[in-house]
Amino acid sequence: MNASSATVACFLPKKRHILTVFAHTAIIRSIPCPFSDGSHTELTEHTYDPTIPDTEETEAGDRIAAIRRGTQAPWRGILQPSKRYEEISRLLDHSGEMTVEDFADRLGVSRETVRRDLTRLDAMGKLRKFHGGARTASRGNAAIEAEDPFTQRMAQNTDAKKRIASAARRLVASGDSLFIDTGSTTVAMAEALVALHGLVVITNAPRIAAIVAGNPSHKVFLIGGAYGVDAGESLGPLALEQIAKFRARHVILTVGAIDATSIMDFDLQEAEVAKAMIERSDRITVLVDHSKFNRRGVFEVAPLSAIDSLVTDNRPDAALVEALTAAGIELIIAE
Repeated sequence: MNASSATVACFLPKKRHILTVFAHTAIIRSIPCPFSDGSHTELTEHTYDPTIPDTEETEAGDRIAAIRRGTQAPWRGILQPSKRYEEISRLLDHSGEMTVEDFADRLGVSRETVRRDLTRLDAMGKLRKFHGGARTASRGNAAIEAEDPFTQRMAQNTDAKKRIASAARRLVASGDSLFIDTGSTTVAMAEALVALHGLVVITNAPRIAAIVAGNPSHKVFLIGGAYGVDAGESLGPLALEQIAKFRARHVILTVGAIDATSIMDFDLQEAEVAKAMIERSDRITVLVDHSKFNRRGVFEVAPLSAIDSLVTDNRPDAALVEALTAAGIELIIAE
């Protein structure tokens, strides 16, 4: 070998390995190691090239990544999953919200390991995972809230969403073209639109496309892209590229939050899709039930001044009504 190297001899009760670390790589070889029956580690030398990308997939990769970041000594063990879960919960209890990068630095593990841990903890209800990080599961006094899974949202405020959709349908005429984004309220809107004639509908939601296509007079364009499993939608750069090929009279959006400044969402990619649709539309209609009032989302979709109509089931409080009026928004309360 031309590259300089160092040898770390690790003697474990069940597995004995010699780890050879070269200046340009790291190789783990499983070989019999007869020198000792004890359990210890000897580090004779360590060299590394900071230009080498971190290994992302294994516990060994976590160790190397941590050493390179300077967050872990070469001889310190990687935390077991249960200990990492405890530490992630402790960090969130202290900060309320952290990014994947922050977790990786604090725990001395790879970003991929952090993502897997956050996915497991989210499924256990221990935290709320979002694109690029996580926050505490409790909404309590947090300034920024979280959004429930799509299947759960579909079962919430169903009567209100049907009334909102019925009222919003009056803003659309037969023969109109419109974007519709993914959401539980826009699913109700799609059902209301079936009765109209000759619409051109562009959507990133297969479920909405199938509903509208139930009327053969409608022409439906389904946007493709990376598939978002939770809500069943197309997201990402390919979806944005395809949206840019269309121009529509309306965009019908549902969002996760609205306050006196803007409409917001909880997922970056969903917010990007909504923004792209807004840019390619003449008139912007937002559908929200009363549970979205005065909430804070993570990502701004648009300022209130960009909205033409807001359709909801209950009248907002005085402060929000004042902000909507000042922004020139048509406020429609569904009966």
